[in-house]
Amino acid sequence: MFLNGSALFLQISSTLETAGSEETVMVSQSPMDILMSGGLIGIFIYVVLLILSIIAVYIFFERYSAINRSEKIDQHFMNNIRSNVAAGNISAARALCQATDSPVSRLVEKGLQRIGKPLRDIDAAVENAGNLEVFRLEKNLSSLASIAGAAPMVGFFGTVTGMILAFYNMASQQNVTPSLLAGGIYQALLTTAFGLAIGIFAFVGYNLLVSKVDKVIYMMERSTTEFMDMLQE
Repeated sequence: MFLNGSALFLQISSTLETAGSEETVMVSQSPMDILMSGGLIGIFIYVVLLILSIIAVYIFFERYSAINRSEKIDQHFMNNIRSNVAAGNISAARALCQATDSPVSRLVEKGLQRIGKPLRDIDAAVENAGNLEVFRLEKNLSSLASIAGAAPMVGFFGTVTGMILAFYNMASQQNVTPSLLAGGIYQALLTTAFGLAIGIFAFVGYNLLVSKVDKVIYMMERSTTEFMDMLQE
């Protein structure tokens, strides 16, 4: 009786050790193993998501830096322009605009180039220059918005293909264990998590950049109105 109990205890211990070792193998699985287990389609989707993430990060920081530079302008810029125009020193006003790298200075310079022509022509020239500046500010923002929508869809596509592969493997095997099913599912869901992370970053970054562009556009409109009022005086 005692021998049977000891044998049963040893059998249970060996079973627990085997299960623990299997669990350890699953937990200690490296990211490269998970990547390779998805097959060629899974690797392709991970590469696509990685490329989208790099593009999204580059666009965000490049545009953020460019828009920040556009926001910075001397508070006394328009006052100096007004003083030079009132004194008839148009060349000094244009030199001040050329020395200041901002959309506002370029709009004012475009208007100064048209001084002597009807105000309607000056206003049209400034408006056209403003449209070009807005186009420059919004450069690649549409691509960032596209990544915000496309990355989760690509990740979901990877999940679907991964689930198809997992169920195919289960159908082709006789002994289907819960660990096999769970392993295939979490490997497939990784692409959705990756895609959602990229999409959230791109979506938040896009809205932040749009709000900053709107701020610069407001500064341009205010300075343009002030410039046109100055010419009418």
